Amino acid sequence: MNLDDLFEQKNDVAKAVLEELEKVMADYGYSIEHILMVDIIPDAAVRKAMNDINAAQRLQLASVYKGEAEKILLVKKAEAEAEAKYLSGVGIAKQRQAITDGLRENILNFSHSVSGTSAKEVMDLIMVTQYFDTIKELGDGSKNTTVFIPHGPGHVKDISEQIRDGMMQASSSNV
Repeated sequence: MNLDDLFEQKNDVAKAVLEELEKVMADYGYSIEHILMVDIIPDAAVRKAMNDINAAQRLQLASVYKGEAEKILLVKKAEAEAEAKYLSGVGIAKQRQAITDGLRENILNFSHSVSGTSAKEVMDLIMVTQYFDTIKELGDGSKNTTVFIPHGPGHVKDISEQIRDGMMQASSSNV
């Protein structure tokens, strides 16, 4: 029987001691009626070892709980980042849709108000304006970055054609 079992079965131990004492003391004319086992006091070294074991078990359990808490924090942080990226994407999509709607309205208004202009010419004008706005934004950036962009009237037309061709290819592949 180990020490833990001894503490748990204190009444059984008291009963066994009573039976043994009755046998031994009966020879001397004594009758044992009852044994009161108040406490079991192990040696100081044994008590220290038991306390160390209990402390180690509690530390181990605490480290498991701490690890689980850290895991939950990491998972929640990752979920929050994913939600933020999703919402950012939704915001960008809505922003681009608003820009597209505005461009469409501008093209229609401009082509109706200025006689002799086609929607293509208005689109080219808007593309050039956006190209220059983009170059301005690149130059105004706070980070020191070098960007090489072909610049000149012919290059703007090339970029415009590339964008238009890409949009046409995309729309024809979705048909």
